[in-house]
Amino acid sequence: MKHFLYLLLCISFFRSNAQGLYDVAHITEIRISFVENNWDQIMDANYSNDLDERLIGTVSINGINMDSCGVQFKGNSTYNPSNAKNPLNIKLDHVKKQNYQGWETLKLASGRNDPSALREVLSYELLRNYTEAPLSNFARVYINDKFYGVFSSSESIDGDFQERYLYANDDNTRVKCNPLSVFGDGSSLKYYSEDSSDYFSYYEMKSDYGWNDLAGFCNHLSKDGGEIDKYLDVDRALWMLAFNNVVVNLDSYTGPFRQNYYMIKDYLGRMKPVIWDLNMSFGAFSMISTGGQGGNSLTKMQNMTPYLRENDSNWPLVNTLFTNPTYKRMYIAHCKTMLEEQITSGLYAQRGQVMQDLIAPDVKLDINSTYSYTKFLNNLNTSISGSGGGGQSFCGITELMEVRKAYLETNTAFTALPPAITDLLFPSKVVTNTAFSIIANISDATNSFVAYRHDGSELFTKIQLLDDGLNDDGMAGDGIFGKVFSNGISRPIQFYIYSENDNAGIFSPVRAEHEFHSITLSAGGLVINEIMASNTKTIQDQDGEYDDWIELYNNSDATINLENYKLSDKLDALDKWTFPSATIAPNSYLIIWADEDQEQAGLHCNFKLSASGESVALSDANGTVLDQVTFPILGEEKTYGRYPNGTGSFAELDPTYNAENSVSLATKTSNDFRVNVYPNPFNDKITVDSEHKINSLRIIDVNGRVMLSSNDGSKTISTSNLSPGVYILEINYQKVVKVVKI
Repeated sequence: MKHFLYLLLCISFFRSNAQGLYDVAHITEIRISFVENNWDQIMDANYSNDLDERLIGTVSINGINMDSCGVQFKGNSTYNPSNAKNPLNIKLDHVKKQNYQGWETLKLASGRNDPSALREVLSYELLRNYTEAPLSNFARVYINDKFYGVFSSSESIDGDFQERYLYANDDNTRVKCNPLSVFGDGSSLKYYSEDSSDYFSYYEMKSDYGWNDLAGFCNHLSKDGGEIDKYLDVDRALWMLAFNNVVVNLDSYTGPFRQNYYMIKDYLGRMKPVIWDLNMSFGAFSMISTGGQGGNSLTKMQNMTPYLRENDSNWPLVNTLFTNPTYKRMYIAHCKTMLEEQITSGLYAQRGQVMQDLIAPDVKLDINSTYSYTKFLNNLNTSISGSGGGGQSFCGITELMEVRKAYLETNTAFTALPPAITDLLFPSKVVTNTAFSIIANISDATNSFVAYRHDGSELFTKIQLLDDGLNDDGMAGDGIFGKVFSNGISRPIQFYIYSENDNAGIFSPVRAEHEFHSITLSAGGLVINEIMASNTKTIQDQDGEYDDWIELYNNSDATINLENYKLSDKLDALDKWTFPSATIAPNSYLIIWADEDQEQAGLHCNFKLSASGESVALSDANGTVLDQVTFPILGEEKTYGRYPNGTGSFAELDPTYNAENSVSLATKTSNDFRVNVYPNPFNDKITVDSEHKINSLRIIDVNGRVMLSSNDGSKTISTSNLSPGVYILEINYQKVVKVVKI
């Protein structure tokens, strides 16, 4: 459904050659070796000097050794020289260029303010369903062969992060929104003046420049609320506020100190908020505010209004967005989606228990932990007292959320009835430059629109859905709304529908804009077909070198002359490399080596690809973008290619250099869980033959949409309503998930 497809996740999970750095189902093992025995004292002194000094050591991650790494303590409230263990920041590339699976920086949190040890990893997992947020899992850390403790390990929000997820170059403005002092305005996004120095005490600039961008944005926020979508990724901001409120994440913009988030400027000039530092989510930070709400009260957190900070000029982001009735309804729609999917369903508690079971043996051995093993076990469900005096109490995660769930479910904002969107019809594929329609039955609505774009580097264009009898919508006034795209498209389309009345709003799909419906091209045209960004032994160029490569495919029945076409790895500089005289025959492939070596024979462009993920764009001689793709971090010797070949969505593949792309998923992927699926091909049903009990089955199409599901333990699922095609069958058995192509 979204650009990082579920199919990709399935394939990469079962095909990776090594444990993923942020694989939440496994604990990452990190071993740090220093020559110095007094490493702790040295790093305390480095922290005290505040000169960003690092101690050089060797780091082993899941058995992969890297020397000359830089290590330092990190953290504000979580660091203390008297702590038995402190948070760590590790730069693998501190001295020389090296990384682990594409990541160069590791950030490890010690759990100082979280007796459950679960909040950071659990919260990031929940949040990533609705907006881009750091990957996170658990790590066991050894220093000089001595067990140092259990940590949460979370992806760094840096230049690589914004290139990987946010359609922003690594040098785009990146502001860390954490004030030097929690007293005062905090990182509130208030506008002071054009003078950059007015913002120095409230923000930290992590890019080389950007103070003018920050001041300009704050000015727009204070004056141009009606056009704020030109300067802010509004939907991402609404998801951030919804998350902060539903799961009571008050050490955030929503809380009294207005902190712990980033603002990153994308290609379109909009600021994108990104949440970070979730170790005190789920009520571990219990101060709500002054002015009537009070603080340090479990009851007040359980019953916290969903409109916290409304009409409060000290929180201008909330104030501006909630002044717009549509944005306010969108915010509540997001809150309801998050509540229903994660809290009401009980999924958050189930995932918390799975994570607790995973790390419990290591936590039991962690003599450096701030909290006892008993407190660790109890805090998932019940309040426990803190440590070090002060009388602080940390609420139980489920203790907080079960009461909060009941409060929100009966809140008038949540019980208000939105329109109903049913019978959504649209083509999953269209032929290039032909007309098509998007149609839906919508009841009890006063405003409905379809928002569409070609890819994540573009804004969604919003067009009213009409019930006028002129847009393939039947008769005027019959409750069927539609929009005819009469000019057709030459590139795939991503879209969602939003509808509202005076009381509430609703999205389709419900996770929009983070997820969306997709319309792909059926045939025709020149496309990027496959990308390899880490080629160390797969295929050599004509000079015997293992270089990155980009494969194009011609879907059409005519030869295409590529002279003066463009390729680029920067979406804001599409003409980075120009093709010399070259052609590509019908239904044929063409390889371009991405190696910055244009002196070699053949097609060698003037840029390399990043193994940590980036974008590639193809334009014609007139500068029109024909195709573009943003690829993620890939496994070793893997590619990112279209499946089906030439027309399908992208997934992680085994390399098929200059040949048809294919997906091969084994039905027997581990010794402890063997399955056979029959009949395959299927007709009206499909059955899983396994000696084990099955928890659930899901059938997912190639666009990532869940088409059918069964949670009753049955090993047979009815498929009579499915159209012919290729699907993924997901089989859940205890903590094991298998996928089979059917």
